[in-house]
Amino acid sequence: MAMLNVHSPVFSACSVLMSLLFAYSASVQLDDPDWYFWFPLYAFAFGINLLHCGFTSNTLSRSAVSVLCAGILLLAKVIVEGYVKGLAGLWSLNMRERVVREKLGSGLVVMSMLLHLKASHGLKEAKKGRGEQAARSAESDYLQGW
Repeated sequence: MAMLNVHSPVFSACSVLMSLLFAYSASVQLDDPDWYFWFPLYAFAFGINLLHCGFTSNTLSRSAVSVLCAGILLLAKVIVEGYVKGLAGLWSLNMRERVVREKLGSGLVVMSMLLHLKASHGLKEAKKGRGEQAARSAESDYLQGW
């Protein structure tokens, strides 16, 4: 069940900006030879970033885990491809190389999903902490009545 999100305005603004970046990235993938890898990755990252700034749910968290795994796999693919073909080193930032651009894009997706999962976990911990605090307060009130 989706619940209204209580993230900070800065987190929500960053989520919207990242969703716009991923929407643009997805739109320019259609002329890429391996667009069938990158278009879904960026499209799902767009959706998760856009939805996560307003709502939170278990389904959204599971989707973020799936996109995180896909991003890690594509990041590994690009790193291995660059190494095998000798196109760019691991830390290369030569944006003229396709593998460097793909490495940067998949790295952004991975980082974005990690941040969303951490934020979701933080919300769950805060809710759990408030529940435990309320239970302790009720228990202490009950014990004081004796």
